[in-house]
Amino acid sequence: LIGVYTNRHGERWELQLKGSGKTPYSRNGDGRAVLRSSVREFLCSEAMHYLGIPTSRAASLVVSDDDVWRDEFYNGNIKKERGAIVLRLAKSWFRIGSLEILAHSGELDLQRRLLDFIIQEHFPSIAMNDSNRYLEFFSTVVSETANLIALWMSVGFAHGVCNTDNFSLLSITIDYGPFGFMDSYDPNFVPNTSDDERRYKIGNQANVGLFNLSKLLQALKPSLDPRQKQLASQILEGYGEHYYIRFTELFKTKLGLLGENEDDNYLIAFLLKVSLLC
Repeated sequence: LIGVYTNRHGERWELQLKGSGKTPYSRNGDGRAVLRSSVREFLCSEAMHYLGIPTSRAASLVVSDDDVWRDEFYNGNIKKERGAIVLRLAKSWFRIGSLEILAHSGELDLQRRLLDFIIQEHFPSIAMNDSNRYLEFFSTVVSETANLIALWMSVGFAHGVCNTDNFSLLSITIDYGPFGFMDSYDPNFVPNTSDDERRYKIGNQANVGLFNLSKLLQALKPSLDPRQKQLASQILEGYGEHYYIRFTELFKTKLGLLGENEDDNYLIAFLLKVSLLC
């Protein structure tokens, strides 16, 4: 993260470099990115924006003189590739994992400070003096995550690595890696060649979203009282309905269906099955 930029419309954007090298959070990686993946992120994030799907944006791409060694197909064939750096922007880069790691390490005071900062900066509809602000925050993230994944499904987008560290607390698409778009409907479509267990197949994205939100709730529980915990669990139980309603709305719009008809859902399922058979 290299800074915050405020544009002429008063919008604040956090600027981040992808591929610039090691940071304290690089784990065992080299912190580099190759040209092919950088071009893909640049093009896809901009395409998603113009498709009307919440996403990070790409501002620039710079080719690096550094050699980067990668096993592109995870088959033991490591080769040298050209490096690159993407300057990407988002309203915030905080993820579910940002709160999860603090709960895991027992840094609860720091977690509450971070939560209050995120709410104050990015959730203006939530009052900071509201004792239920963490509950309202969780409710918003649940509904907006359901909306985001329904939007992904409406264009056949598979993220590829839907872990808690790749799920934004602002419910935008971040961290483009081994993503892909389906050419024809296939619920078992997996764009990530390293995902041998097909955990992140496109047909499982909604379920993985629920799993990640359950991890968020687990991270928030130390800051919730017993009543709030119960309400938060009820909110999480409503995730599936949020997703189903939004998914149905989006596909009815694609088909030009107006009003409500009990056969709409059957028609959507039938057409998806026809696409699968084709």
